[in-house]
Amino acid sequence: MLTNPHKFTPSGKLRARGAGVPFEGMPGELNSITDVNGTQIGYKTLNFGEGPLIVGKGPVRTGVTAVLPLGLENGTDGVFAGSFILNGNGEMTGLPWIEETGRLEGPITITNTHSAGIARDATIKWMNSKIDSEKEDGNTFWMPVAGETCDNWLNDMNGFHVEEEHIFESIENASGGQIEEGSIGGGTGMSCYQFKGGTGTSSRIVKICDRDFTVGVLVQSNFGIRKSLTIAGVPIGQHFPYNDGQLHKVIPNFDEDQGSIVVIIATDAPLLPHQLKRISRRAGMGISRSGGIASNGSGDFFITFSTANTEPFRNLYGIEKLEYLGEFVISPLFEATIQAVDEAILNSLFANENMSGRDNNKRYALPVSEVVEILKKHNRWSNPDQN
Repeated sequence: MLTNPHKFTPSGKLRARGAGVPFEGMPGELNSITDVNGTQIGYKTLNFGEGPLIVGKGPVRTGVTAVLPLGLENGTDGVFAGSFILNGNGEMTGLPWIEETGRLEGPITITNTHSAGIARDATIKWMNSKIDSEKEDGNTFWMPVAGETCDNWLNDMNGFHVEEEHIFESIENASGGQIEEGSIGGGTGMSCYQFKGGTGTSSRIVKICDRDFTVGVLVQSNFGIRKSLTIAGVPIGQHFPYNDGQLHKVIPNFDEDQGSIVVIIATDAPLLPHQLKRISRRAGMGISRSGGIASNGSGDFFITFSTANTEPFRNLYGIEKLEYLGEFVISPLFEATIQAVDEAILNSLFANENMSGRDNNKRYALPVSEVVEILKKHNRWSNPDQN
């Protein structure tokens, strides 16, 4: 299906711009993390079973998302990176090594909380299948990044349904171009502002020193309380009070923000690791635009990598020259990150659908037509047919 990539996903699902949400900044050609040349995304979705929870049997609403900074062909190669944890109720493996060296090697995987371990280990097995690390002079071990958010409202998370083969498939399925959003991959069973959440992406192009650079974002959104949801500056969530009568039976504090978010930021701008860490910090400001507060129960993990300077990255023993932007010209990248994170979160909401999961628990999709009418009343709607 051929679609306008700014307005629709490859399967034809409506994105936030397609609904008329106004955004700042200039998006890339696809308005996706894959606008960063070479970066590819792969998914494996597990969605089967209905009715009461039977641990180990289902229902299953989960999956894996793989981010390959330099694409499948260069899947074991590395890039410079930086990370930031806004609130630490979660897990993302490999961050101590990135903090220590500014180096990220191999695919990033994102899944559910109780499958992060197998995602990490299977990624190592996949990398070893491509390069015999025992015969390599420079690198005899891997420290891959595997992140998670909790999908146990809809998914049999203690059933451990994500297996090695699913990690391998998510990596091998990686591609560039338009990517799907919503309930797909690791985002399959996730919730956002107590609506159906999941996977979202966006990008921005900025000009610095007469050169164009791209910032691309992918999020796995699983956070937020309904009343806080803000779209284009409008307090949308207050128009849709949360009244799912089932939730208080499982989580007494159902009116508190309990969730998490993983943000992956890619850029082709030549940046040093400490600058990439600075970019990562700005993800939190993008989250706050839609109403996120990094609550006590939230795991907010952000990682930024640059696809520039790949040759200097490979030099482990000698003296190397590389290109980088000066500190006083990178603020446009901060702004682009904030804008793209906000839009990626909203895309994860707009490009979604109702879902029923374990014990018939439900997450309803954002009521797009009603949201559009509210935006119009606040003069915060942009006619998508004129853009």
